[in-house]
Amino acid sequence: MTRVLKYILYDILRTRFILLYTAFLFISTFGLYQLDSDSGKVVLSLLNIVLMVVPLVSTVFSTIHFFNSYEFIELMLAQPVKRSTVFLGEYMGVACSLCVAFVTGVGVPILLFGINANALTMLYTGVTLTLVFVSLAFLSSVLTRDKAKAIGIALLFWLYFSLIYDGLLLWVVYSFSDYPLEKITLVLIAFNPVDLARIIMLLQLDISALMGFTGAFYQEFFGSYLGIVLSTLVLFIWIVLPIALAQRIFNRKDL
Repeated sequence: MTRVLKYILYDILRTRFILLYTAFLFISTFGLYQLDSDSGKVVLSLLNIVLMVVPLVSTVFSTIHFFNSYEFIELMLAQPVKRSTVFLGEYMGVACSLCVAFVTGVGVPILLFGINANALTMLYTGVTLTLVFVSLAFLSSVLTRDKAKAIGIALLFWLYFSLIYDGLLLWVVYSFSDYPLEKITLVLIAFNPVDLARIIMLLQLDISALMGFTGAFYQEFFGSYLGIVLSTLVLFIWIVLPIALAQRIFNRKDL
């Protein structure tokens, strides 16, 4: 797996996209620090980028890279190499390159302007969301041989978790407002990794007014520390489960 991983990382790092992605994150973070000296406000502004741009870039880039690497995957599978080794090597190569790009683009300005617990949590949530959506992108890639369909499925994942899910959750809460929905809402939150990442960040910042409906429940039921731990555990499941399912499909798939 190590050789496969090195080749994939070398191949990805040669692309201009990773450099442009890193530059975009660096310029955005550096610019926000220039506009406001309050690190708390800067982190809140960066939260919007992390929750929207990072999942979108992770899903689209991962799906496109997987299909562009199809000939390499077929070549590797013609050798005495396990399918799981090739597949996990592809996943780790893409995930590591995107995580390094995010940490570099956001982390360097943070180091320049002063690192703190809020900034570290921001880096952590960004890396976690990257891993989650790379897993979802690989799952969408093994579901079909059509590149356009796979990109469409990946974009549906991003659209659903970033925009649609919160609307559906609010509709459920509004429609059944006469019933005690607190515990049910806590369960429903676990089905959206973007919401979980947002809650981790806002619980760290401890800004009750900005937590919204879902974050307020976590704060009330679990408190800041336990809420962050539980959200982290569920996000870990969101990383492992899609890639495990994708690997299972890939191992049985006729290439």
